[in-house]
Amino acid sequence: MYPSLHSFFESHNQIVVLTGAGVSTASGIPDYRDESGAWKHSRPMEYRDFVGSEYSRRRYWARSAIARVRFKAASPNKAHTALARLEALGKVSLLITQNVDQLHQRAGSRRVVDLHGSIDQVVCLDCARRVAREEFQQFLMQHNPLLENLTSVLAPDGDAQLEQIDFSQIKIPQCDRCGGILKADVVFYGESVPSERVEACFDAVDKADAMLIVGSSLMVYSGYRFARHAHEIGIPVVAINRGVTRADELLSLKVELDCGPVLQAIVEALGEVPA
Repeated sequence: MYPSLHSFFESHNQIVVLTGAGVSTASGIPDYRDESGAWKHSRPMEYRDFVGSEYSRRRYWARSAIARVRFKAASPNKAHTALARLEALGKVSLLITQNVDQLHQRAGSRRVVDLHGSIDQVVCLDCARRVAREEFQQFLMQHNPLLENLTSVLAPDGDAQLEQIDFSQIKIPQCDRCGGILKADVVFYGESVPSERVEACFDAVDKADAMLIVGSSLMVYSGYRFARHAHEIGIPVVAINRGVTRADELLSLKVELDCGPVLQAIVEALGEVPA
C-alpha cells in the first residue's frame, strides 16, 4: 500500500523513532497544532509562570485535576501498537516520545525515552522527591470539593480548558519532606530537557541507520534537533505526519496521512499483525 515506506522498513533495522502528539489523537488526547503548524489551543503553562506564581500553580493543578480522569482513561491506539510490534520485529532501536501519556509503554514498547517526562509522576522542585500522580490527585479532589463533577474540554499534556472557577480558592499541597513546590514531572515550556535524556537520544541517533518521525510537526526544538542531527550524519529521515513539519527540507520521504493506519499496514506488509 505504501511501497516506498515499506522499502524503507525492509532496508533498515536500527531506526530511531520520534513521536509527537499526533500519535495520541486517536486515543482521545488532542494535539497542539493544525496542519499548517499553527496553535490550536492557548500555549501550555510556562515554567517561569508556574514557579513564580502561586496563583498559576493553583490554576494549573485545578485544570489538571479535571483532565486527569479522561487522560488516565485513554488507551493505546493502532499507532502505538504498531510501533511496539516494529520494535519486537527488530526494526526500532529506540523510541523517543515528546508525549507524556505513557501510551507507548502500555502498548508494549520497551526501549522508550520520555523526552518531556511523564504525567504519572509529581516531583518536588526543591528536594527532587517524587510521588505518584494518583496520590496527588486524591489530595486535590478531597480538598477541593468545587472541582467535583466539573467537566471541560481536554487539552494536550493532561491539561483542560477550564476557566469558570475561582482558582485562588484551590488548595494544593507542598512537599511532605521539605515543603517545596510540587510540579508535574514533565518538561514545561521554557524548561530544559534533562541533559542525560538528550545525550541518550543523540547517542541512539549516532548508532541508527535511519530516523522516523511520527505525528510531530517538530516545531519545538527539543525534538527537531534529533532530526537535524540525523540529516547531518547522513542517515535518511522519514516522516508520517499530516501537514507541515519544521524538518520538511531534511526529509527523504514524507507520508501525509493518519499515522495509525499507515503503520498498521506496514506491520502487516512485513508479515506481522499488530497485537
